Amino acid sequence: MIFHETRIARYGISMMTIRKANERGHAKHGWLDTYHTFSFADYYDPQWMGFRSLRVINDDLVLPGAGFGAHPHHDMEIITYILHGALEHKDSMDNGRVIRAGELQYMSAGSGVQHSEFNPSKDEAVRLLQIWIFPDVKGVKPRYAEKSLRDAQTGKLYLMTSKTGRDGSIAIHQDADLWLAKLEAGQQVAHSLANNRHAWLHVAEGEVSLNGKTLTAGDAAAISEESKLRLSANKPSQVLLFDLN
Repeated sequence: MIFHETRIARYGISMMTIRKANERGHAKHGWLDTYHTFSFADYYDPQWMGFRSLRVINDDLVLPGAGFGAHPHHDMEIITYILHGALEHKDSMDNGRVIRAGELQYMSAGSGVQHSEFNPSKDEAVRLLQIWIFPDVKGVKPRYAEKSLRDAQTGKLYLMTSKTGRDGSIAIHQDADLWLAKLEAGQQVAHSLANNRHAWLHVAEGEVSLNGKTLTAGDAAAISEESKLRLSANKPSQVLLFDLN
């Protein structure tokens, strides 16, 4: 079931669509337990093909000593955020890194790239969010970047990606600002949406209230025609907020 909330906002009509965690696509492959916010692989739902330029949010749990073998991508902005554990990345651009909890990895597949992702631990699973965003230009030279928010202070919104790379964020090939908030119980943050902008909010961990609506881990909300997003944590939480054109 899709929940729609429509109400009068400061500027016209506000619309919020809730995507509940337990309604996502789900697949278990032995070494991989994954939830798909949007249609992906064998999971298909025409109501959930993406939102604006946002195409994929996969919540993946990879068992120790397992991972994704080398595989190709092209013309996609790929963002990986580690929630727990560590993930070893190798690609055809000669990048080889282990990224850990609180770290963000970006790869612009552009004209074509191959990469692999592997859990190097012998005893700890890795949990990650894999995000795909459609680029605004095709055939570009592939590129790679990282950003660490392991020591980020709670109670703030941190800009992780943007079109221009402003304020120390990673520049990507799309007008898509990705913000991260780490919140302790009771902490609040707010985000203003410019005219004709849209937002997708994904609760990675915990429980929050978004403009008065409670969202728990794995839940998400699509927001349009809204001027202000007010977020408060009911318990320790991590939230990803996409500000999209």
